[in-house]
Amino acid sequence: MKKYLLLSAFLLLGACATSGQKHLAPSDGVKVGESSSLRNLVPASQLEQTAARQYQDMKKAASAKNGLGADNNPQVIRLRAIAKRILPYASVWNPDAQNWKWEINLFVSSEVNAFCMPGGKIAFYTGILEKLNLNDDEVATVMGHEIAHALREHARDRMAKSQLGNLGANVLSQALGLGSLGSQAINQGVQLVGLSFSRSDEKDADLVGMDLAARAGYDPRAGVSLWQKMGQLSKERPAEWLSTHPSGDSRIYEIQRNLFDVLPLYAKAKNTTVDQLPDYRP
Repeated sequence: MKKYLLLSAFLLLGACATSGQKHLAPSDGVKVGESSSLRNLVPASQLEQTAARQYQDMKKAASAKNGLGADNNPQVIRLRAIAKRILPYASVWNPDAQNWKWEINLFVSSEVNAFCMPGGKIAFYTGILEKLNLNDDEVATVMGHEIAHALREHARDRMAKSQLGNLGANVLSQALGLGSLGSQAINQGVQLVGLSFSRSDEKDADLVGMDLAARAGYDPRAGVSLWQKMGQLSKERPAEWLSTHPSGDSRIYEIQRNLFDVLPLYAKAKNTTVDQLPDYRP
């Protein structure tokens, strides 16, 4: 009897998961699969509110230690200028992004790290800019990657899958009150800073991020030089960003394999043709 109850519960969960809104997929640029519909089991609005609170707490803590970049900091100005060019294209991948209250801040830390929380809360650490000596194209690649995680709602998907795996004996009662599933996940104190994703999510974010950067007029070929720098750094010392962002030749290969899909977007942004693009020199 328990087996049939479990089966009924998961069928009900599956039916709910397929009923949510699907993300947009542009007709040009990179080709990626549809995001997992299981994310619909976690309320987006609640997750975004949690992200906003954690982001504000992080800013307050950094500010108290003089670790938050000021508005007139040259690197803050640089980051926000790059974001200003990228963000108009966010809704190409997720229409809800038009209503997000985007923020981008710089945190003083030696960690090689950057992230974008659900709802558009972006953070860069000084370590990733300084230790990798990133040019604007490479910064745009990192930023596009992190924004892509938020646009593709990888955090919602990860939390939903985690909760489904932890239902246990309560699976039926949880299934009969689906709204509490996501709320429980959020109320359990999930930390969104440093949240790790699957290799599939990372590949997805690489490609969508490259697409966003190219549309904004940043050279998508910078992804190759970025990950070469990441690979060199990982040989020298462990890095926080690398612990949750798998690197290696296979990653560079995937970027190179998809360049032909995004170079036309970059050329269009630069008001030229792919044939007329100069060679990329990092």
